[in-house]
Amino acid sequence: MKTPPELYVCVYAREFPAQALLRLRPELSEKPCVVFEGEAPQQTVCALNTRARLLGLRPGMTKVEVDTFEGVTVLDRSLRIEDTVRTILLECAGCFSPRIEDRSVNGSFVCVLDAFGTESLFGPPAMLAKQLRQRLRAIGVSASITVSSNLHASICFARGLRGGIPIQVVRRGDEAKALSGLPLSVLDMSESQEETFRAWGIRTVGALSALPEKSLISRLGQDGKRLLELARGERPHLLQPILVPFVLEEEAELDFPLDDLESLLFGLSTMLEQLILRAKSRVYALASITITLHLEGGGRHERTVNPRVPTSDKQLWLKLLHLDLQGHPPQTSILRVHLHAEPGATSKVQLGLFSPQLPEPGRLDVTLARIAAIVGEGNVGQAVLNDTRRVDDFHIEPFAIVSTEPLPFTATERLCLRTLRPAERTRVEVHLGRPCEFYFRSRRYGVEKAYGPWLSGGDWWNEAIWGNEQWDVIARSTDSSFLACRLARDFVRNEWRVAGLYD
Repeated sequence: MKTPPELYVCVYAREFPAQALLRLRPELSEKPCVVFEGEAPQQTVCALNTRARLLGLRPGMTKVEVDTFEGVTVLDRSLRIEDTVRTILLECAGCFSPRIEDRSVNGSFVCVLDAFGTESLFGPPAMLAKQLRQRLRAIGVSASITVSSNLHASICFARGLRGGIPIQVVRRGDEAKALSGLPLSVLDMSESQEETFRAWGIRTVGALSALPEKSLISRLGQDGKRLLELARGERPHLLQPILVPFVLEEEAELDFPLDDLESLLFGLSTMLEQLILRAKSRVYALASITITLHLEGGGRHERTVNPRVPTSDKQLWLKLLHLDLQGHPPQTSILRVHLHAEPGATSKVQLGLFSPQLPEPGRLDVTLARIAAIVGEGNVGQAVLNDTRRVDDFHIEPFAIVSTEPLPFTATERLCLRTLRPAERTRVEVHLGRPCEFYFRSRRYGVEKAYGPWLSGGDWWNEAIWGNEQWDVIARSTDSSFLACRLARDFVRNEWRVAGLYD
C-alpha cells in the first residue's frame, strides 16, 4: 500500500516572551524593549524586540548592563500571558488545518501543521503560508513560515531563516540541499554535542550530513544517527495532533496600578479589537463579554455585559463596558485585566417592504445602559405580570427580541383609564356602604354616581394577605367641574386611594 505524500507547515515565532507582552501594547512598538526573567538582583534578558537588538542589547544581559543603555523599556516575563497567546496562535493555525502539533521549547513558539490536502481550500503551499502569516500579523505576532515534506526539516528551515525572508517553501527531495548552508544551531542538539562538532571543524549542517554514518554512530551512539537524519532531512516523525479549543480570551498586565477608567478603556480597545478579529475569522460575533479586574490586595471585580443581539461593533462594546463600569466601579486600583467573550451567530433581520423601520439594536443597548445608570440596573426592562390577581403586581425583565410574529391588534371602543402609579391617598366619606364624598388634589368632590363595589383578595396562605374593593365614580367639585375616577380601598390597612382617572 502506497503511503500518502506528506506536507508540513512550520510556524516559528522568535522572541516569543517579548512578542506576547508587546502585542497588546501598540504604544511600545517603536521603542526598544527587553524582557527579564529570574529573581532580583539576578535577572537576565530572556527576550527582546528588534529595536533593542539593533541598539546592541543581547539575551543574557544583566539589569546593570541594560541600565547603561538609554530609552530601553524593561518588562517582566509573564508565563500566564505566554500561555494565553500560545493558545491564540494554535487556534489561529487551526483555521488552516485540523492536525496541529505544538513543538514550543526554550521560550519560542513552534507549531507544525499537516497541510496535505489543503490545496483546494488555500491554494498552493506558498499561498497558504502567505495567508497564515497575514493572519498571525493581524493577531499581533510576527512569525517565520516554512513548508517542507519533512516535519523536522521544516522546523530547521524556520530556525535558520534570516535576512528578512519570512516564508520559505522547499520542494520535495531538496531538503538536504536547502539545509546544507544552515548553521548547526538549527538542529536539535545539546551544547556539548555542538562543541564536539566544532572541535572537529564542522560548522554547517551540510558538513555534518557528509560524515560517514557508521563512524559517527560509533562515536556518538544513536544520537549520531538521529543528527545525521536531521541534517539530511530524512528523520521520520509521527505527527501527534492536539485538540485546540476555540476560546475567546485576552489578558493584559498593567505596568502600574490604574485608577482611571478612561485610561483603562484605551487598553480595552486593543483587546476588543483582537477578540472581534478572532470571532470574525470563524464567522461569529460577540454575544457577551465578561471583564475581570484583578485588584490590589488580591481582590477581583467581575462584570458581564450582554447586548440584545451579538455584534462586532468595537465602539459599541467600549461604550457598554464604560457605562457598566461607571455604574459599578472597582473599589481599589487595577493590576490586571482579563476579557472573556462568548461567540454568537451574526443576526440579520429582513424587514418587509412596508414594515416600519426598527431602531438599531446597538443604539437601543446604549440608551438602556444610560437609563439604567440613572434609575438603577433592575429598573429598566419590560413589565411582566406575576401569577396573582393583586393589583399592579409585576416584575421587570430585560428586553428580548421576539422572533415570532406579533399577534394582530384589533381596536375596540372602550373607556381609557389612566392608572396612577403610585396611587394617591385620599379621604373618603361613606354613607350606607357607598362613597359619597372624597378629596383629590386639594379639591372636594361630591359623588353623583358610583358603580361597584368590585371585591378582590388572595394569598390567604401567605402572611401578607391582601384584599381590596374598587369603585368607579363620577363626581362634581365645588366649581362644577366633573371627575371620573376609580377609588380603591385596602381592607388590610383600611386606606382609600385614587387608583386611576378616566379620560
